[in-house]
Amino acid sequence: MWKLEQPKSLSPSLIQQLKIKVVGLGFKRKNPNTVVIKKSTHLALRLGQLGSNLLSPFHTPPCPFYIPSYGQITCLMSQFFLNFKKTMIPFLWLILLTHIRWVNTADLANISTSQVLNIFILAGQSNMSGRGGVINHGQNGLANETWDGVIPPECQSNPSILRLNAGFQWIEAQEPLHQDIDLGKVCGVGPGMSFANSVLKRDPSIGVIGLVPCAIGGTNISEWARGGVLYNHMIRRTEAALQGGGKLQALLWYQGESDTETLEDAKLYRFRLKRLFKNVLRDLQSPTLPVIQVALASSIGSYMEQVRKAQLSINLPNVRTVDAKGLPVGMDYVHITTLAQVQLGQMLADTFLQTHQTTQAVLLPVQTETVTSNAPRRCSNFVLDLLLGPFR
Repeated sequence: MWKLEQPKSLSPSLIQQLKIKVVGLGFKRKNPNTVVIKKSTHLALRLGQLGSNLLSPFHTPPCPFYIPSYGQITCLMSQFFLNFKKTMIPFLWLILLTHIRWVNTADLANISTSQVLNIFILAGQSNMSGRGGVINHGQNGLANETWDGVIPPECQSNPSILRLNAGFQWIEAQEPLHQDIDLGKVCGVGPGMSFANSVLKRDPSIGVIGLVPCAIGGTNISEWARGGVLYNHMIRRTEAALQGGGKLQALLWYQGESDTETLEDAKLYRFRLKRLFKNVLRDLQSPTLPVIQVALASSIGSYMEQVRKAQLSINLPNVRTVDAKGLPVGMDYVHITTLAQVQLGQMLADTFLQTHQTTQAVLLPVQTETVTSNAPRRCSNFVLDLLLGPFR
């Protein structure tokens, strides 16, 4: 049994609004100041890479299992016991609150129909979340990352660009877009702001843009399967964005680096990606929604070309592909640079506007097309470490 002491400022009435369910774990409220977590089928944990070793509902380790600087997990008589250092409790509780499903829909009422007219989903892994300008100061293989804070003119805030934050509220968008979504990571510049500013510049009549950040770094395509935590998270946030009015315009998807590690994942990638896109369109009841995916610019494994081939061969009628290969990659050989993110955002905007004009003119789904980068070709070669609760 786990015990997390919550901040005393959290009222019992607020606790009663929480509805939490995590893979393999059941949460029950015993009293206003304690949340007790009981094991049901299996305990899922994963070690982190960035010095932020957080709980994750995806992988089951052997027991006993140690989380450096956080505490110790042991297994006894089919029950797990977790002892956290007292200094970590407020931090872990904050993570828990960030990723629960709120029954209270008061925040959703803040979405104004007159404000958000064009809604875009940003999903995938770290290069969509944004690592532009993130610098690793660590030595001897240890990560010590910071964001340099540099925001290019193309990524500056604009009152006509909003984002749905982790509390389901529309706020003015600013970099890093995923700072309260992709927790446990150091986020930087991604393609979202460059995309939105470019769309507004090219077509000022389009109106206010609402970005819905959903990307989580280090995730495999299998972790985005329908019914899973990440998939439900994305659908839940999109549905919340639409409750206030507006129109869902496109899904922007950049993922696949984690699927280059094993040949099995690379071989299954096309099937899994195609299934994901079909499920999203069906569950959002938007069969003609444009899906603009990014073909990999880099990888963390040896099977990049197999995954790229899978991405480029997707033949669904409303899927278009922007090819990022050749965009500058940072010192880690995985994450594209700030300037590359700016260029990628503009490429995504070009593709969307072509799609938007086509659908408006002929009212037909967009056929698959690939947009390639004209940047010089370069050689381009953890994970989800946070506690997530399903959002459905």
